[in-house]
Amino acid sequence: MTHVSIKSLTKVYPGATEPSLDRLSLEIKSGELTALLGPSGCGKTTTMKMIAGLLEPTSGDVTFDGRSVLNDKPEHRGVVMVFQNYLLFPYMSVADNVGFGLKMRKVDKAEIDQRVGAMLEQVKLPDLGQRRPSELSGGQQQRVALARALIVQPDVLLLDEPLSNLDAHLRFEMRDLIRSLQQEMGITTIFVTHDQEEAVVLADKVALILDGCMKQYDSPNVFYKRPVDESTARFFGGQNFIPGHAEGGLFDSSFGKLELPQNSASGTGTLTFRPENIRIAADQSQPNTLSATLVDTVYLGTQTRLKLTIGDQNVQAVCNPNDVEGLVTGQNLLVTIPAEAVWLLTS
Repeated sequence: MTHVSIKSLTKVYPGATEPSLDRLSLEIKSGELTALLGPSGCGKTTTMKMIAGLLEPTSGDVTFDGRSVLNDKPEHRGVVMVFQNYLLFPYMSVADNVGFGLKMRKVDKAEIDQRVGAMLEQVKLPDLGQRRPSELSGGQQQRVALARALIVQPDVLLLDEPLSNLDAHLRFEMRDLIRSLQQEMGITTIFVTHDQEEAVVLADKVALILDGCMKQYDSPNVFYKRPVDESTARFFGGQNFIPGHAEGGLFDSSFGKLELPQNSASGTGTLTFRPENIRIAADQSQPNTLSATLVDTVYLGTQTRLKLTIGDQNVQAVCNPNDVEGLVTGQNLLVTIPAEAVWLLTS
């Protein structure tokens, strides 16, 4: 297993006035699975290519177990990168594709055959070794690409948008497969994605990159509970942002005074709370219970989204459909926002 350290990594492309990636620093523990998350053009794939040695950084460093790899050729870094378009050899069989890296390392054919068979079993393609890539579905091709990468037992595995070309139902299968194989083999893995749900499901830690700069690097649940700023909260689906002033454990806004979690900061700022943390209340016995007006409902199958007004603010709530059945537009109701579910973004 390999500890990856990224130190102030910067890339300015020729002719550009702004860096594509600006002083990115990350510590990725051995055996950890880390997501580089962000919208298209934010610098995710640029980072991946610099780790792999396919791009030279403008400044900064990449180290594996404390040793800089910037002067190592890509083939000597112990890194394997799986691209979103698979890049399988069309004229080779599945088995030959999977065993290609071992063949280049001059591994004995009998051992190659044995390891290829075992790897095809692991990616759940045991009977497809003699087929060509063109005879496989997209999900099967992705499994072959993953098997080809894993069979050489790389120090670091890089996955570039590994699920972006798959149908929704195949994504769930591949998520489970990638996570189980990564944990079983203990390979330090970094993957690029623009999908926050995918990052949360797969990753031990997530690095959110916006406009070439890292916004936050944390465990997935922290992004929902304690986002570093409003843009981070919005990227993870936050929709409720209330300006006001915090002092003495209370937040004063157009809502009135709301209780804050213990040890909250004081000062002018913005209170945020997730739509799923708003609860319909039967009475005003609980703290942070407010009067609201129902503006609209949107049925989402497993959830119902409520559009509310509280004071002069528009608020979004997400509830179990059974809990809000029978509510009608224009109806007044009580809602509770638990103190432990709010988070203060200070100015």
